[in-house]
Amino acid sequence: MTARLLHRWLFWVLMTFGLVGMASAAGVLEYILGPGDIVRITVFQSPDLTTEARVSEKGTLTFPMIGTVTVGGLSISAAEKEIATRLREGGFVRLPQVNVLPLQIRGNQVSVLGQVNRPGRYPLETANLRLTDIIATAGGIAQTGADTAVFIGTRGGKLIRREIDISALFLSGDMTRDLPLADGDLVYVHRAPSFYIYGEVNRPGAFRLERNMSVMQGLASGGGTTPRGTTRGLRIHRRDASGTLKVVEPGLDDLLQADDVIYVKESLF
Repeated sequence: MTARLLHRWLFWVLMTFGLVGMASAAGVLEYILGPGDIVRITVFQSPDLTTEARVSEKGTLTFPMIGTVTVGGLSISAAEKEIATRLREGGFVRLPQVNVLPLQIRGNQVSVLGQVNRPGRYPLETANLRLTDIIATAGGIAQTGADTAVFIGTRGGKLIRREIDISALFLSGDMTRDLPLADGDLVYVHRAPSFYIYGEVNRPGAFRLERNMSVMQGLASGGGTTPRGTTRGLRIHRRDASGTLKVVEPGLDDLLQADDVIYVKESLF
């Protein structure tokens, strides 16, 4: 069982026995509160302050004496600290010990769509969850998926879109583009680009276009030419940016492009 799956299992066990606050205080997990979550808030030795509240769409809830408190986007421990600070600074409780227990979890979800093994909506169960984490939670990129993921989310009230080269993150070791996620984000993995071969090849058909794939490598994917085929006079049918179809004569070391159609003709000799 992976650490992430263990945390998920532990979270639900702790919820069942009412021990989420204890786990949070111990640093075992840090669930991020969001709109739709229902929580029970208790203050040690102040039973009259016990409250059950729903986090609003604005990320707020109402608590006795201190009024509206913004908890959306906060971890459980941070929400406990925020409420305790408000109670202390308002002079309502001298040394408040606050416990926040999630009763129903509905908010903080990210959608993972496209060519992943388990597309769907996934909860942000821990703080600082990043794009590669949620793709892994969705079972990883499927065999038909591209190396690039599209991220769409809202930051600072503005909609942003990013294309993230997943392979480049790990090959370069630069993880700065591994974006942290927030409630409502969407991650989409497009189908991998393809190219096509027909004519005198052993396995005509559609094939995945790998990064920096040459014409020669493309022919190898199709099993090479048949005894009647020849690599001389190859033709590639290719559409330009405007959608116009063109026919080019490539060299074997030239790079293939997405949706190229290679035609291998029959040798005349």
